[in-house]
Amino acid sequence: MLFTLCLAGHGRLPIICLVMSDIGQLHANPTASQSRIAGDTIERHHHHEHQVVYPSRGAVAVTTERGTWLAPSDRAVWIPAGTWHEHRFYGDTRFHCVGLDSTLYPIFSVGPEIVGVTPLLRELIVACSRPDDPRAVACHEEEARLRAVLVDQLWHQPREPLSVATPRDPRLVAARDAIEGDLTRPLDLSRLADLCDSSARTMSRLIRSELGMTFPQWRTQLRLHRALILLVEGSSVTDTAYLTGWPTPSAFIDAFRGAYGRTPGTYAESPDR
Repeated sequence: MLFTLCLAGHGRLPIICLVMSDIGQLHANPTASQSRIAGDTIERHHHHEHQVVYPSRGAVAVTTERGTWLAPSDRAVWIPAGTWHEHRFYGDTRFHCVGLDSTLYPIFSVGPEIVGVTPLLRELIVACSRPDDPRAVACHEEEARLRAVLVDQLWHQPREPLSVATPRDPRLVAARDAIEGDLTRPLDLSRLADLCDSSARTMSRLIRSELGMTFPQWRTQLRLHRALILLVEGSSVTDTAYLTGWPTPSAFIDAFRGAYGRTPGTYAESPDR
């Protein structure tokens, strides 16, 4: 992966940022089923086909220049054909991905999306991701039928806004790093602006215009994103609540359930496939 280093000055201090380049690679086979350990990555690449990415165990993050989409074992990521992206794995992960011919199947969106995974959709993704497995698809015709059902199921699943936007303005990059550097620290907008050598009014405007949300919403998004990673990697609910800055485990559980539709404890219960 190649990044470009740039310097931007806002006030007294220069701010260093990394800009993702268009250099990467084309992966020839977008269909696979493999095991990955925590911390593994797949470098930036793209496919000519659409791709469905799903972890039946653990979690996978899909990152583009627009943001990061994190999928645990009850979610999948839809990646349109031609989208430059990279992967990072959290926890002991069983990783499934299925390529879908972009000339045969519709485009659900212009960018990646998180899709809820029902038991049926799960089995379809697992079966279609390992065509060389003798227990899986027996012939090309059967594979085509399964993929058609898979696409039909994907089409009817609700899209879920569970991504974390990637800030572009150097002041927001610095703000994100300050927030993520210590999620247990109470940090209001005025203090954050001071740390980034900006003003609260400017920071509020940037967050709204670039990320489409308020500062409290953004900070909560970053905390929940980190919380999901910690849970998948084996942290307890109580420890995760503390490490991500909630005053009590019950407050964390309520916030987590509101965002993900499940209690945090369930993410330690990933089936082994």
